[in-house]
Amino acid sequence: MTEPIITRCAWVGNPLAQEYHDKEWGVPVHDDRLLFEFIVLEGAQAGLSWNTILQRRENYRKAFDNFDPEKVARYSEKKTARLLEDPGIIRNRLKINSTVSNAQAFLAVAEEFGSFDAYIWQFVNGKPIVNRWKGRDVPAVTPEAETMAKDLKKRGFKFMGPTICYAHMQATGMVNDHTVNCFRWKELGGK
Repeated sequence: MTEPIITRCAWVGNPLAQEYHDKEWGVPVHDDRLLFEFIVLEGAQAGLSWNTILQRRENYRKAFDNFDPEKVARYSEKKTARLLEDPGIIRNRLKINSTVSNAQAFLAVAEEFGSFDAYIWQFVNGKPIVNRWKGRDVPAVTPEAETMAKDLKKRGFKFMGPTICYAHMQATGMVNDHTVNCFRWKELGGK
């Protein structure tokens, strides 16, 4: 008996990316810890491939206290110096320092809005935008991502430009950017 052919988004190119695509990418996230995890990972990705970050994700979880923003916000210079020597993560001083300052900004936003979730989802009016992309016509930036990036920057976030913000929106299900031929598009609300 032949297994049915499953169509996925064109960017899926290896088993790790396939698992991430099939189980996580585009699924709405409302958990603040997980939202912070994606902020850290998206910032670490700047200038690199997502596969590079996916391969190191478990190392990042260990290195950054399972993305607990309260712990990360209190990292000392000594701790960040140790992170710069950790071969399991991207050892870029600016990215590591931004993770600490982003944790501090993240906590300030969560305090102001009651949760980071309440803040971040306002950029899509509280519900996922379902797009109808075909092939490789998915944009890298949208007006919502530009607005989000501008506001995050104003609040002290670093490594959160419009492209990274849009990747964050895709990863956390704020937008359903699975292509219409992908099996996940319908599963995540495509009609």
